[in-house]
Amino acid sequence: MHIDFAPPSGGTYNNAGSSRQLTSYMEHEDLERMEKGIYTDGFFNLTDDNIYKSKVIKDIDSNIGQLLKTDAKFFAIHVSPSESELRIMGNTEQEKTEAMKRYIREVFIPEYAKNFNKELSASDIKFYGKIHFDRSRSDNELNMHCHLIVSRKDQSNKKKLSPLTNHKNTKKGTIIGGFDRANLFQQAEQGFDRLFGYNRQLSESFEYANTMKNSSIDDKLKMQEQELKEPKQYSTGENKKEIFQSGEKENMISYNLNSKADNKQSYNQQNNNSGDFLLSIFSLGDGSNYDATLAEELQAQKRKKKKKKGIRR
Repeated sequence: MHIDFAPPSGGTYNNAGSSRQLTSYMEHEDLERMEKGIYTDGFFNLTDDNIYKSKVIKDIDSNIGQLLKTDAKFFAIHVSPSESELRIMGNTEQEKTEAMKRYIREVFIPEYAKNFNKELSASDIKFYGKIHFDRSRSDNELNMHCHLIVSRKDQSNKKKLSPLTNHKNTKKGTIIGGFDRANLFQQAEQGFDRLFGYNRQLSESFEYANTMKNSSIDDKLKMQEQELKEPKQYSTGENKKEIFQSGEKENMISYNLNSKADNKQSYNQQNNNSGDFLLSIFSLGDGSNYDATLAEELQAQKRKKKKKKGIRR
């Protein structure tokens, strides 16, 4: 499962103004599929399906109480199951679509709300989702994924909610609550496994990806060793076989332990070639993550100081 938060930009993901540009992008695939007579699915939220784009725009754009002109008004999130995860979600596109919406409603949004540590539930989150079925730059057979547009404010239009803050469960100060993205990724993954009865291999887990990206060489090698010893499961019709890695592969561990320097260089190269998304499971360890909430608060404080100085004579 790959989950990422699209970085704000001057184009499609510009979230300081109207949501019209993003929602139009989210709907672009429908026109192509309708021309071919292929199944499409409209916008959805926690309770309703086939919602019109005009309602999405109006609802998101009007839920901006007390936000400044330059503040983020909404956030874009991508939820992309792997091919093996998609296969367990159904046989047809319609079945996979319904399974995806169920996952978003029953697992992802509840976990998203919980991560703000403000006693919020799924019903407090104002969001709309749109299923996409293709990826132009992918060679995978299955590419279904979900785009979410989530309001910066809660349903009551009173609480500011930012998943881009670097604060985590803070009790006092400028930002109360915060958001723990690592915990969200892990809980969303575990929730998927429970919902669909998915037997996840270590190599496709959040723990593995996070360790291989952000941990020390020793921890990475230990994770590799653990992964090589894990029984591998492959589907053969209705039966599943457990196949252990050969002793030849296990012997690679001792070789790796004796060549940490070479491994460190190769890991760094892998890290530098990671995806372009700013805040995904592959960039959790970056200490330079942009904290949108804190930046907005600092801007607001600067404005107040400027106003005070202007009054003095």
